[in-house]
Amino acid sequence: MSEADLILSGGRVFCGLAEGFAEAMAVKGDVILAVGTADEIGAFAGPSTRHIDLHGRAALPGLNDAHMHLLPFGLGLSEVNLRPETGARSVGEVLRRIGEAAKGKAPGEWVLGRGYDHNELAEKRHPTAEELDSVAPSNPVWIKRTCGHVSVVNTLAMREAGIGHNTPVPEGGMIERRDNKLTGMLAERAQRLVVDVMPKHDVATLIEAIERAGEHMLSQGFTSVMDAAVGMYGGMDEIAAYEEAAATGRLPVRTWVCIYGNPDGIAAPAHDGGYRFGRETGLLRYGAMKVFGDGSAGGLTAAMSEPYIVGDPDNRGIFCFSDEEMHGRLKQYHEQGYQLAIHAIGDAAIEQVLSGMERAASPAHPIEGRRHRIEHCGFLTPGQRARMIAAGIEPVPQPVFIYEFGDLYIECVGEDRAFASYPMRTWLAEGQHPAASSDAPVSTTDPFKNLFTMVTRKTNRGTVINADEAVTLEQAIHAYTYCGAYTQFAEDRVGRLIPGQLADICVVSHDIFAIDPAALENDVRCDLTVRGGEIVFDRLGQFAQAAQ
Repeated sequence: MSEADLILSGGRVFCGLAEGFAEAMAVKGDVILAVGTADEIGAFAGPSTRHIDLHGRAALPGLNDAHMHLLPFGLGLSEVNLRPETGARSVGEVLRRIGEAAKGKAPGEWVLGRGYDHNELAEKRHPTAEELDSVAPSNPVWIKRTCGHVSVVNTLAMREAGIGHNTPVPEGGMIERRDNKLTGMLAERAQRLVVDVMPKHDVATLIEAIERAGEHMLSQGFTSVMDAAVGMYGGMDEIAAYEEAAATGRLPVRTWVCIYGNPDGIAAPAHDGGYRFGRETGLLRYGAMKVFGDGSAGGLTAAMSEPYIVGDPDNRGIFCFSDEEMHGRLKQYHEQGYQLAIHAIGDAAIEQVLSGMERAASPAHPIEGRRHRIEHCGFLTPGQRARMIAAGIEPVPQPVFIYEFGDLYIECVGEDRAFASYPMRTWLAEGQHPAASSDAPVSTTDPFKNLFTMVTRKTNRGTVINADEAVTLEQAIHAYTYCGAYTQFAEDRVGRLIPGQLADICVVSHDIFAIDPAALENDVRCDLTVRGGEIVFDRLGQFAQAAQ
């Protein structure tokens, strides 16, 4: 009998939705050796075996954020934090924070902020260019709404970007004008005007951001992520940074690379450089290609078949591309062998993307087995769900959107459409693999708020958004582990705690299967993260000490 390198016991071990629970687990090298009763696993102990007592806590498979932006999240940690939970709940507070940041900048140096939500501001509106000018008159300023699809810039930033009264609106974008004045608000592809003139980070800075973000994810129990648009801001330098981080041990989490495939992206140089489906460097794996189909529901830019019920009565959102251009790109990337991971939130955008995926299939390039993904997939119809199942196309939703934006959804699209959004229970019942994720930095990376919303369907204001779509905690963890692995062609490696799988483990601060689900919202933390049999995060220090 093999001697275990590591044994975890003394708490509940959730092995997987089908596998259920065990009392203990043994690890050998970087894989799980066995799971079973405490006595069964005790037989694998030897003189050099390390023991970790769970003290009644639960052990889960390492979590998988199946759609986030790891590198931008890391860069954003050094930007002005405007998220509402940090206290940014008025236009005045947003301006105060931007003004404070500007005081530490030289004239002409950019001030960047991220995460404000106009619905959470007391004034229920976006800041304006004039207001940003008043607190940062000597610096270009760019602040991004939490969704990332809408932003506001000041006059200097517009000047740098060449945005004036006569600037044509880019296709698939928006430059807001009111009373014949530029307000500073930009949406979707119009934001590229600003991105293209901003100073670019060097590769060393990008590696630092990857490392910083990855360490943060480990601290929350994540061992795997997808970076959902590599190359969007830094071009091929982002690929170079990931490659170097992976080769030098500075990539903390297993990362599924999704290449940014919009026209301003890196699809051609990435493909020509060999960064294709199946390539691996250490913890780094390549597989997907990303194209944006529309915007966000909270930003009123997700493409809907019916108009929004606030603002412009004719507004149905924004398509980033025509049907012809979208379908052409999907066909190209499908035939190049990439998994398609296409952003579509509104039902009209989902229709455009879904029909494009269907049309990309051919006898020479069948769609079966490709596991194409519709990212977000928030407001879809029953007919679209059936077609996705038939083609093996998976939804990659963010249940945490319900938590953070559910009340805004009701305001923007009405109760019926809001209640039908992100149907986790239905997806699971129909045999799909809805891979739970955060879309960070759009939403919090806190996995327990995501789990809380999946099992309660409650928003952060306590509103229940269709309790019929709530799932069990076991199902929610399944969505956050196995489903993510499945959409990344990694279910044979990670996603469950079973013999032969990599020993990626998250130990949480409670037996979460025995507590009130309400405690998930604020009381539960990750205490220990194990990646490939190695302790990579120890919140309290006690497990690493006990394992010596």
